[in-house]
Amino acid sequence: MSDKAEIARAVELLKAGELVGIPTETVYGLGADAANPAAVAKIFAAKGRPADHPLIVHIPGAAHLERWAREVPDLAFELAEAFWPGPLTLILKRAAGVPDAVTGGQDTVGLRVPGHPVALDLLRAFAAAGGSGGIAAPSANRFGRISPTTAEHVREELGDAVALVLDGGPCAVGIESTIIDLSSGLPVLLRPGHVTPSAIEAVCGALPAAPTAAAPRASGTLEAHYAPAAPMRRVDGARLPEFLDAMRRDGRRCGVLAHSSPGSDSPHVWKMLPAQPAGYAHDLYAALRELDHAGVDLIVVEAIPETPAWQAVADRLRRALAGAGA
Repeated sequence: MSDKAEIARAVELLKAGELVGIPTETVYGLGADAANPAAVAKIFAAKGRPADHPLIVHIPGAAHLERWAREVPDLAFELAEAFWPGPLTLILKRAAGVPDAVTGGQDTVGLRVPGHPVALDLLRAFAAAGGSGGIAAPSANRFGRISPTTAEHVREELGDAVALVLDGGPCAVGIESTIIDLSSGLPVLLRPGHVTPSAIEAVCGALPAAPTAAAPRASGTLEAHYAPAAPMRRVDGARLPEFLDAMRRDGRRCGVLAHSSPGSDSPHVWKMLPAQPAGYAHDLYAALRELDHAGVDLIVVEAIPETPAWQAVADRLRRALAGAGA
């Protein structure tokens, strides 16, 4: 776990416009001073990220909301009280002075308070040292690829492009935050995550709506995302043994991401994930990364249950399947 000396060094690097790898409870982020457009530009360069794709600004607490957002509705503070620090991002109307580089040129900005002690220590130290109090931090990986859930994943992905990687251990949640758009008043779910629609409903009194064409662009919502380099295919559990046997006969070696079917003595590489959504989400990216490194011809994903509890995992798998092998 990173110590005070490393936190202090990270603060100085951020103030100097450098990039820092930051652990959060969701995934590791690639952080830069959100008020410094030149520093933010380094994020896009390191990731190969499209310039119009907005970033999420991480802040030390809800008291900093109005530094980055304007016309903040009461509901934003209610959601912050319920879920911050934690894996929830709020999309709000941007305050004057928020760089276009952070918002993708939109009139909205994404904000969250991460629920990881190292990230919080860094944010508070950065604000106390005269920094902006905000760190823009998308996932610390090449754009569209598997998000990192350990410090080693960040170093593997980005190497010398990151001045320092703070090691906070494996991420507790393992997939990116839930994104709720409040910029038009009523809550709209832009990206599912660990904070579920029913949990949002318990605070808001109504389930968040589905996005429309007018919804703002948000981080991690492109159709193809979170993907390995190897091609992927989803197969129903009942058909999995037959499918894998056919792949074996064809001389093809598969990496299998399963949650109910046990592995066999076949040449295929098996990764068994928990058969409940939180555990599956926690292990998903590390498992995909391991299978991608195994030199397999195809990653086969056993189909997951089609229930609301699995919504966030289904979202990540759908985007990974769309981008795999691209």
